[in-house]
Amino acid sequence: MPATTAHRRHQAPRAALGQREAGALMIGLGSYAFFWQQSEQAEAPLALIGALERTAELGVGLFQICDYAPLLAMSPAEIREVALAARRLDIRVELGTKGVAPDHLRTFLRLAEEFDAELVRSMVYAPGFRPSLDEAAELLAAAMSDYESAGTTLALETYEQVPTRDLVALVERVGSDKLGICLDPANVVAGLELPRDAVELCGPLTRNVHAKDFAFARQDGWVGFTYGGAPMGQGLHDYPHLLAAVRPEQRGINEIVEHWLPWQGDIKTTVEAEIAWTVTALDYLRSNR
Repeated sequence: MPATTAHRRHQAPRAALGQREAGALMIGLGSYAFFWQQSEQAEAPLALIGALERTAELGVGLFQICDYAPLLAMSPAEIREVALAARRLDIRVELGTKGVAPDHLRTFLRLAEEFDAELVRSMVYAPGFRPSLDEAAELLAAAMSDYESAGTTLALETYEQVPTRDLVALVERVGSDKLGICLDPANVVAGLELPRDAVELCGPLTRNVHAKDFAFARQDGWVGFTYGGAPMGQGLHDYPHLLAAVRPEQRGINEIVEHWLPWQGDIKTTVEAEIAWTVTALDYLRSNR
């Protein structure tokens, strides 16, 4: 993709969204904040444009389309329709996928151009493809020149399948100023890491934050624990520590609301809880800016 074309496409929505300076922090919602509303359990699953409309209703100007399976099956006309809806609603878009295969990353770079997205979140592993760290470094090096030319950031997410130190070393090894980390401290606990340690390791390389709270709960009969989500500010996540270490507002790093909301017994109750958790998270993040 020629850099000049990418530059023109990225500049257009900035003029339309003149309320926000380029690089400034935004609080956004991600697909995982609509997990149950978009699921097959819902009587009428929420479509992507519907999620954008609800995002706008909450006064939020950023949406991360993350691990949204129907995206790659959409026709060019359908993609344009969603992108136009985002612009009409004054919502900036980020994208999220999995994997580091260059062809796949270029596919998402083309989608990023359609959505005027400045960031693509990914993960080292994809379904059916688990490269070694050496292989991942070679694959990323092959893809990053296109991201650099387009001015688009690729952020690899912290999660339990790749130790945080290894992820940091991978990003440093590739050495692109458009490659960084999507920091989600909740994920690393399953790899027996402490969230605070992950925050401190990733702080300088963080380009995106997934904001969700988490907690342990005793199982019935006191036979172990369940690790899951909690309303933002009511769990174990030391979010003030993350703010101090990462400084998202000063560095223009967007914070994307997600949830790990367990099933609440029926879809109506679960969706109501999901909406309530979103409002709680937005209130919490806004009050801590």
